[in-house]
Amino acid sequence: MIPLRPILPARARPERGARHPLLEIAHAAVAAHVRGRDVYAAVRIAVEMLPPEPAHGPRPPLSPAHLPAQSCFVSLKAHGRLRGCIGTLAPTQPSLALEIAENAMAAATRDPRFAPVAASELEHLNISIDLLSALELARSAEDLDPRRYGLVLRSGTRSGVLLPDLPQVRTAEQQIAVCREKAGLDADTPVHMLRFTVDRIGE
Repeated sequence: MIPLRPILPARARPERGARHPLLEIAHAAVAAHVRGRDVYAAVRIAVEMLPPEPAHGPRPPLSPAHLPAQSCFVSLKAHGRLRGCIGTLAPTQPSLALEIAENAMAAATRDPRFAPVAASELEHLNISIDLLSALELARSAEDLDPRRYGLVLRSGTRSGVLLPDLPQVRTAEQQIAVCREKAGLDADTPVHMLRFTVDRIGE
């Protein structure tokens, strides 16, 4: 886990055409972790490159200087194929920067479906970040729209999560079925359903 130290405020704006600054945080964390370097130092440098808060008017929603705590999922792809995906449904870190970094490292090295990412793969990784809204109750499939809402399905100690707008999931019934499979639940087990929206940042 990353040390819980203060994150420095932003000081510089990235050049035109650069990655989204939150993606820079994820890439910095993965590269430092895989190479055995100081992850906190890498994340701090990435945070210092975030756009500063504007002097007037509302903050841009995805670039506040101090990055308040927020839940997120980080997905890694290599050559167009999923390479890891880990996330949180509620914040576990004191800032979004640390939440992104922790989930990026976990996606790279602790997703049980994949071997840990090697240093030789770093140049081929593409990363996307989903910033999650608060969870809200979904009473039936009629409250779901897999293009708009992600789904959390729970029964006892088992749960399944599916992000929204996945190309292979087109209907609410498919979304529920996939979540049941992820949770290891059969089609007749009573479940509690929660939905959420995301702000997706990709490359």
